[in-house]
Amino acid sequence: MRKFLPIAFALAVLLSLSSSVYGQQRVLRGKVTASSDGLPLPGVTILDRSNQSGTTTNVDGEYSISVTDQSVLVFSFIGFSSKEITVGNQTELNVVLDEEASDLSEVVVTALGISKEKETLGYSVTAVGSETLTKAREPNVANSLAGRVAGLVVKGTNSGPGGTSKITLRGLPSISGTGSPLYVINGIPMDNTQRGSAGEWGGGDTGDGIGNLSPDDIETMTVLKGQAASALYGSRASNGVILITTKQGSKGSDWSLDYTMNYMAEKPVDFTDFQTVYGQGTGGLKPATAADAQTTGRLAWGAPLDGSSVVGFDGNQYPYSPTDDRYIDFYRTGSNFTNTVSISKGLGTDGSFRMSVSNLSSKSIVPNSGMDRLSINLNVDQNITDKLNVSAMINYIDQNSNNIPFLSDGPKNPNNFLMLAPNISQSIFAPGYNPETGAETVFSDDIYVTNPYFIVNQGVNDAGRKRTISALSTKYAFTKDIFAMVRLGNDVSNDDFFSVDPTGLAYTADLKGNLGGRGQSQRSEFNIDGILGAKFDLAENLTLDALAGANLRNNKFESVGVGGSRFVLPYLYSPFNVETFSRSYEYNEREVHSAYYSVGFGFNNILTLTTTGRYDVYSTLPTDNNSIFSPSVAAAFVFDQLLDMPALDFGKLRASYAVTSGEPFQAYQTAFYYSSANAFNGIPAGSSPTSLPNLDLKPFTTDEIEFGVDLSFFNNRLGFDIAYYEKETHNEIMNASYSIASGFNSAVVATGSTSNKGLEVLVTGTPIQSPNFVWKTSFNLSKVKNEVLSTDNNNNPVNLGQNRATLGNAVTAYVVGEAGPQIRAYDYAYNEDGSIRVDASGLPVRGELINMGSVLPTLYGGWSNEFSYKGIMFSFLIDYNFGNKVLSATEFYSIFRGLHQITLEGREGGVTNDGVTSTAEAYYRALAQNVTSTSVVDGDFIKLRQLTLGYALPSKWFGNTPVLKGLEVSLVARNLAILMRKADNIDPEASFGSNINYTGIEGANLPSTRSFGFNLNFKLN
Repeated sequence: MRKFLPIAFALAVLLSLSSSVYGQQRVLRGKVTASSDGLPLPGVTILDRSNQSGTTTNVDGEYSISVTDQSVLVFSFIGFSSKEITVGNQTELNVVLDEEASDLSEVVVTALGISKEKETLGYSVTAVGSETLTKAREPNVANSLAGRVAGLVVKGTNSGPGGTSKITLRGLPSISGTGSPLYVINGIPMDNTQRGSAGEWGGGDTGDGIGNLSPDDIETMTVLKGQAASALYGSRASNGVILITTKQGSKGSDWSLDYTMNYMAEKPVDFTDFQTVYGQGTGGLKPATAADAQTTGRLAWGAPLDGSSVVGFDGNQYPYSPTDDRYIDFYRTGSNFTNTVSISKGLGTDGSFRMSVSNLSSKSIVPNSGMDRLSINLNVDQNITDKLNVSAMINYIDQNSNNIPFLSDGPKNPNNFLMLAPNISQSIFAPGYNPETGAETVFSDDIYVTNPYFIVNQGVNDAGRKRTISALSTKYAFTKDIFAMVRLGNDVSNDDFFSVDPTGLAYTADLKGNLGGRGQSQRSEFNIDGILGAKFDLAENLTLDALAGANLRNNKFESVGVGGSRFVLPYLYSPFNVETFSRSYEYNEREVHSAYYSVGFGFNNILTLTTTGRYDVYSTLPTDNNSIFSPSVAAAFVFDQLLDMPALDFGKLRASYAVTSGEPFQAYQTAFYYSSANAFNGIPAGSSPTSLPNLDLKPFTTDEIEFGVDLSFFNNRLGFDIAYYEKETHNEIMNASYSIASGFNSAVVATGSTSNKGLEVLVTGTPIQSPNFVWKTSFNLSKVKNEVLSTDNNNNPVNLGQNRATLGNAVTAYVVGEAGPQIRAYDYAYNEDGSIRVDASGLPVRGELINMGSVLPTLYGGWSNEFSYKGIMFSFLIDYNFGNKVLSATEFYSIFRGLHQITLEGREGGVTNDGVTSTAEAYYRALAQNVTSTSVVDGDFIKLRQLTLGYALPSKWFGNTPVLKGLEVSLVARNLAILMRKADNIDPEASFGSNINYTGIEGANLPSTRSFGFNLNFKLN
């Protein structure tokens, strides 16, 4: 409620500002016809740029729309050139549209924020519009890209609101990188550092940079997939670039006021299919005492569930039958409630502004956990003179997360009820602590497996962020075709964190708790660019398009914090109330100096050849080896004009080659540095590093070659965008293991190399286009093959991540000759006849460590459909994922604890192998521990990712309404259903980690969710 008040106040102010103009509204009528034959055109889209309201022509080509004198109407129709007309004082406006051969000559945003015609590009670019991002929205806007862009894999983290979005583009990212593309907002790179993540030892996901942005402020997200598309960004662009263009006002437009309300309810989903035949206990017996009940609460090796009674952990009697109160009932229905108000206006014909205020109130499915985010965005664009333009953007974010869930390992994890025996109701462990003593109610045999009720009721794990992203650009046009630009961008985040092991937590000393950390950090990225650009006609059919520029980038990070052990006074979580005190400090600063150019030649609107180059100098490397030049060349050949094919509207062949570079994040890896240590008997001491530095480190590179074709048929009713690429990384910087006998246990080397080869296909179409009904469809497919070419000096496997269940016995790793990251686990041991080998007790014997498959898919994509009928809009998105494996802790624990369906076999007569019989309990527990390949499952799935149903009320209904000018209502759903999956007990997308090291590793993360809601968009006078 507190955060909603600024929205309500802003709405009231903006309403009062706009009330003075509502009297200028009137209804404009007219007819749209084709220039070729004079026939009426039904289904023409008519958009008022001043307020984004619109309508379509009827079967007779007629329309009516509410306008003002300042309204600018855009008339557009497939196969015809768009037309833009200022209304003025007209009451009737008849429009004639001209046919055009192609609508692929659209302008798209490319590297450095420079707009170019799409038909001249020699690489693949895909743009996703604002409507896609705001209908069935996600708290992290990047997750809305899932299934919509060929080559792009999007995975959210199962960590609640504010969680990280993991994006990989075109296969395996660089070994030494984060895997994430570079995000650029209005031409300025923004910081997307992941602030905190979970690993096999626990931890929480405190989000990334892109998750702070409000989708209501984004006009488009454009994905530059190839290295040629992103080469001008040099460092950090080897994993691709996603360009973000924010919404702006329209020059010459009148006041426009929008209010959008979106509500999404999130329901946790239980994907487990555990057995409910046998209950709590061991050895086929029920627990006989309260102590036995506590230690066997997560073991289902007991007697058959017969409806009798059994003693519980608290000494009370409970039914020994399947419970309806499962682990999933611990969670609540979460919600995301967004209110956004925006106002825009043209400042005469020379400028415009747009301002918005947005509030997101998000309640996690975890009780007492959630996030609030307030966003304020201002965009101003002004022509100072007819040659000088100044534009500015500032985006302020105030985000606060409370009680962020801990994931993966048992301590403080709210998902610890997942493995309860089928007869145990999770609610009997509430409220999780003794109200008199405050001591945690321990519900299992392990005090480190925290009672979920205790941590949600008593836990403290809060994070706050105040962030300002600003950009200022000045552009001076010497002539129509020659310009100079200076652009500055600054991205500053001030974070605070507060984490506590609460008083009463079972595993803390004397139940006194600990101060995990309290402090602040600041992270900043500053960019300044100077660009000079020009376009010349060299001959009658030959043009030259060139630019040159320079960039300075500075990144800083500074953090200070305090902590301590054992609170003196209970529940006073202050650093002055601990028995032992600790402090921390961290600082990092990097700088890159760059120069770049782009030169493009165009011949007769048929052939375009563009070459770029970038020279980077990195501060993190020694001066004699700290620079690199990254070139690219791209060609586009438009061939449709040379063919006599009436059905072909547009045809383009494209090819490109490019090199991008990357720097090491850490400095001080190239020299030997001593550090101070604790004094010994009063004598100051020092220490030397155990990692061997490398004097010859240099920037790693990624090179890529790409071929593609763009085709459009039947008046642009059918289109194809096909690309094939091969890319390879070289000299990747990584850690290598050494024998301690050498004096070092590790070293920094630059020997890593990976390869990716892929095919991407995008098919778009309009199967039906009639006056009242339109069906648009889009299908994308990506096929990728990746391989690790080299790792360290000896090409040893490089381990990345694991989960606690199979600790040390199953990992993900980079393995030379295999796709990466590769899951490595222990197989069965086999006899000569191929049968499973067992020991003298009949228990399975561990075999060899084998490679079981990559965690990255080899085939993936999506199918999107949009239908409209007389103002009714219906759409759905299906995406799919094949060819990857998942290392599942749920699979391990469910077998080990007797919950998995396979453990029903042999419960009565035992399990017999090689003539030896063992009890089912002994056999399956040994199976899970020794043969960790049983914890690896297929990650294949097909999902109904999104569904929307909306209705735009006709604008004529509001012709005489003094305030309301338009209303659109939508019912929306997200992650609606899994249409196919091979994994029995998990959502194959589920994970706790938020970086490439933990991709494809599942276990003890929050449940996946299914979202339902509605969206209201009000157009106000």
